[in-house]
This record gives sequence, structure tokens and C-alpha cells, in this order.
Amino acid sequence: MKLKNLLLLGALAAGAAYLYKQYKHPTVACSVGVIGGRKAKPQRELMFATGNLHKAAEMERMLAPIGCRVLPVELDVEETGKSFAENALLKARAVYALTGCPVIADDSGLCIDALNGQPGIYSARYGGEGATSHDKNLKVLREMAGVEDRAARFVCAIAYLDQDGDEHLFVGECRGEIGFEERGGKGFGYDPIFMLGERSIAELEAAEKDAVSHRGAAVRKLMAYLKEH
Repeated sequence: MKLKNLLLLGALAAGAAYLYKQYKHPTVACSVGVIGGRKAKPQRELMFATGNLHKAAEMERMLAPIGCRVLPVELDVEETGKSFAENALLKARAVYALTGCPVIADDSGLCIDALNGQPGIYSARYGGEGATSHDKNLKVLREMAGVEDRAARFVCAIAYLDQDGDEHLFVGECRGEIGFEERGGKGFGYDPIFMLGERSIAELEAAEKDAVSHRGAAVRKLMAYLKEH
């Protein structure tokens, strides 16, 4: 674990329980300040169990309208789950165990019908250690060479652990097709080869992507829950 994360987690773990008892707010335990001798207005902050800055930026952008800040925390968690939901929970539990603060974690990937759902939960590791996104995309394109059925879906499972450690899951999907080449430079991961009609996800503007993506669908479910709690 990186030093900056150790320092952050140590501080949060030490202060979270005290702050929660004092302010009795499910998110203030991670965000309370004093200005001019007065308590600052609580701000909802969510730890985000990820080292993927692209994911963190997307999550921050989508949750900003309901007043949430996303604080990415990178941990080495062995993803031994047999589904996206199980892996998301493993990561969220690890961060919650260290901080005691509300945390979200996601696990997502590409599932291709003609490849029996692969790469699936192994999407991030597809192509072997050290493989870049470009390498993974080329691997998929090679495996799909000559295949007529190009149906595929992106899946995203978001695990949310609230201040009390209660677990909640939100799942979103985006259906499309595998293209024949990489297209676009706005996305990341498998976005350049995932086609929605005539365009790849990597050719969509941020707002367009949020409206149709698997992560956008899961986040909207999370947002609906957070608004009520």
C-alpha cells in the first residue's frame, strides 16, 4: 500500500468513530471541520476503493450533483469472488475495515456472448500481467476475428457500505457489440472496441457516456438510494 494511503487510512480510522459519536451523521465521520469556532456544514464523502483514476474521475463527476465527494483509496485486495458483485464487496469491506467510513467499490468488465462471457470478471487481467488496455483490446479483436455474433455487454456492480457497515449492491449493464478496430480517444479500457450503434463508447462525450454506460446505470441506482438515506 502506498504511504499516502497509509497516512490517510490511519487518520480516518483514528478519528471516524469519535466524529460519528459526536455529530451523529452517517457521513460526517469522514468530513467535519471547524470554521471560526463553529462546526462546518457536513459534506458527504465516500471512500472509493480503487486505484483507477479514470474510474475515480467518472464516479466523482456522476455523484457531484448530489453533493458527494469521492476519495480514491488504492488497496491490494485479492479478487477471489466469482462475480462482479462479490469482488466489489471484497474491495469495499477491505477499505471499510480500515476506515470505518462509508465506502463504495465497483467491479466491472466486458462480457462477450461468443466467448462464453469472457473476459468477464477477468477483464482487468485479460492478456496477462503488464498488458495495457491496447493489448487487451487487440487480444479481444484477434479472438473475435471472423465471428459474426458480436453481441456483448458491459457490467458494473457497485458495493456501498454505509457508516454502520451495512452492505448494499447496485448493478448496471450496457449492451452493444464488439467492433472491428479501436475507435475514439475519450474513453478507457475496452471503450474503443465497444460499439453502440455507429460509435464506440470512446467516441462519446462524457455526458453521453454517463447516460448509457454500465457504470452510469449502477451509479443512478446508488444515487437514488443515497438521496433517501
